[in-house]
Amino acid sequence: MANRVVNSVLGQGTRVWSPVSRAVRAMSSGAGSGASPSHTYETLRVSQPRESVIHVELHRPEKRNAMNQAFWREMVVCFDRIAEDSDCRAVVVSGAGKIFTAGIDLMDMAGDVLQPEGDDAARRAWNLQRKIREYQDTFSSLERCSKPVLVAVHGACVGGGVDLVSACDIRFCSQDAWFQIKEVDIGLAADVGTLQRLPKVIGSRSLVSELAYTARKLMSDEAKSCGLVSRVFPDKDSMMEGVLDMASEISSKSPVAVQGTKINLLYSRDHSVREGLEYIATWNMSMLQTEDIMKSAQAALEKKSPKEVLYSKL
Repeated sequence: MANRVVNSVLGQGTRVWSPVSRAVRAMSSGAGSGASPSHTYETLRVSQPRESVIHVELHRPEKRNAMNQAFWREMVVCFDRIAEDSDCRAVVVSGAGKIFTAGIDLMDMAGDVLQPEGDDAARRAWNLQRKIREYQDTFSSLERCSKPVLVAVHGACVGGGVDLVSACDIRFCSQDAWFQIKEVDIGLAADVGTLQRLPKVIGSRSLVSELAYTARKLMSDEAKSCGLVSRVFPDKDSMMEGVLDMASEISSKSPVAVQGTKINLLYSRDHSVREGLEYIATWNMSMLQTEDIMKSAQAALEKKSPKEVLYSKL
């Protein structure tokens, strides 16, 4: 019977299901019913705007969402908690206020980076390397989280903001957005992910080198044409509606399938085709035993939306 159901579904045309918009349910730190005690931060505001979707908002609008020391710590804590949250199936990241982020808060970070502890050059270098690795882990936590991470950029996305978006799975922006690898203008090489991830995101080392060496702005239309973002929206409001719709659609799918897909996409990015094939074969020798396959197949036969399928938490 199982084979007949699956074969019948595979013989049908693929259907695209449009998610139904839901009212925003606040879960932001310190706000109203549904507040999440586990997500209370100085620099982030966390909410649940759609079922199974968590929204992480950079929230220092008065400082243009500049990344201070608290931000680097809180992002790791936030995404490690989201990774363990079985109710969450997709994450949206955005920025509060007029822009996405102005990048590193130089005034707040200068002492931490430019004056590392240590009695001599070797010890200062050792401690500085340790600190840089801690900062690198801030954005690696977005990749480490098995839930798909969608980012919505409006206005400026400068310096560390490019490191952040490069670590996300899906990138949207508004028409007024622009991106800038700013580090060379302040006398350093970007060291928390842009130079490692962006060449694999865009696929043109020439363009990445141009942006990194000159610190010129990459405007939204060029960001779309080079593949940094997949969609450009007229304004922030329409962008947020679009990104939440996509997050809802993703969250309606089997979490076994979606999270397994993210893990294997990242593995394949960093390994050869042969290694990637071997990894997915080993992965699916257990994951193909999920009941989600039969549930999905039965729903398709009954012409139901994936949102009507009750998948178990993962």
